[in-house]
Amino acid sequence: MTGAGILLMALVTGAATWALRALPTLMARSEPRPGSVLARFLAATGPAAIATLFMASVAPQLFPVPRDLLPLAAGIIATVAAFLPRRSVILATLAGAAAYGVVFALVA
Repeated sequence: MTGAGILLMALVTGAATWALRALPTLMARSEPRPGSVLARFLAATGPAAIATLFMASVAPQLFPVPRDLLPLAAGIIATVAAFLPRRSVILATLAGAAAYGVVFALVA
């Protein structure tokens, strides 16, 4: 991937992250009602965050070096293992990102 491609990906990711964090605040002028557009949006944001992290870690694996698959595998396993007992998207996201980062640092 070229430097311009990486910059474009960083800008798109930054804009999406900002939108996912700012829009609920901007839209939440009043208490969201169950079943409202805002409530459905907020319910989907957690799984969308996990999907985004998953895709960000999978995309470089399109042309993998075998040792580069270890951080991805560790992140996926940690995400699933953290999510299943408590169904906490936050805990699963943190566990997956931490496992990916630690294993990435160890194999680099």
